Amino acid sequence: MRRSAPAVGLSRRSGGFALLIVLWTLVLVAFLVLHLTASGRTEIRIADNLVANAVAGAAADGAISEAIFNLSDPRPAEHWALDGAPRTLSVGDCRVDVRLEDEASRINPNLAAPALIEALLRVVGSDPDAARRTAQAIADWVGSSATPQTADALQAQYRAAGLDYGPPGTPLETMDELGRVLGVTPRLYAALKPHLTLFGPADPDPGADPVVAAALAQLPQVGTNAPPAAPTPQDVMTVRIIAAAVGPGNAHVSRTAVVRVGSSLPQGYSVLAWGNTVD
Repeated sequence: MRRSAPAVGLSRRSGGFALLIVLWTLVLVAFLVLHLTASGRTEIRIADNLVANAVAGAAADGAISEAIFNLSDPRPAEHWALDGAPRTLSVGDCRVDVRLEDEASRINPNLAAPALIEALLRVVGSDPDAARRTAQAIADWVGSSATPQTADALQAQYRAAGLDYGPPGTPLETMDELGRVLGVTPRLYAALKPHLTLFGPADPDPGADPVVAAALAQLPQVGTNAPPAAPTPQDVMTVRIIAAAVGPGNAHVSRTAVVRVGSSLPQGYSVLAWGNTVD
């Protein structure tokens, strides 16, 4: 039996609507596939970056271990120089630039005389009055002041500066703590930090850091002992090792370690600090 005209039109409209649904479904599926593909590529890139950074980090750590091994050599003549000059090593597929510095060439604010801290402040640009006040504030913070003030007086000074804390009167635990001392601005801290350490002796060696040498020159009585004898296997030295690795995919990772090396130590060396940043 022949269909009526209205029935045929309805059938065509239904078919057209179904086709539209199919087309929209295909568009949605294509969008989901594209999204999943893009997400997958992003995750793959992230994974590749993580692997590359891990490889470069392992290479930097390996270079530091190689430097420790070199410094543990009982033949001092074979030791790499503690001059801060880069030494390039190949570790796996990575290139690592390693620098060794004598930690004794830096000033230890926990142990140094306040007069030496004041001289360092003048060398890095503080005027004499500001240098004197800031050196006194550092001495109050670490508990090395020759004329200690009462805790209440120190708290009052910090409150007057708008600070809700005061100096603990104990040695610095991290170098960043120095940035909390009254008078130590971020700019001043940035100028001081390259010349400071928490692992050096009270009297630094003036031989390596020209800024420290200039500060010591203002205080002839500090560090005027005779030069140490040539290193022997029994000597202990504290060394800062900086390793900058370039790995796969141009990944860059830096590691810093401070180690104490000497044949008199139980294992020949001891690690004082090791990480991406070291005080």
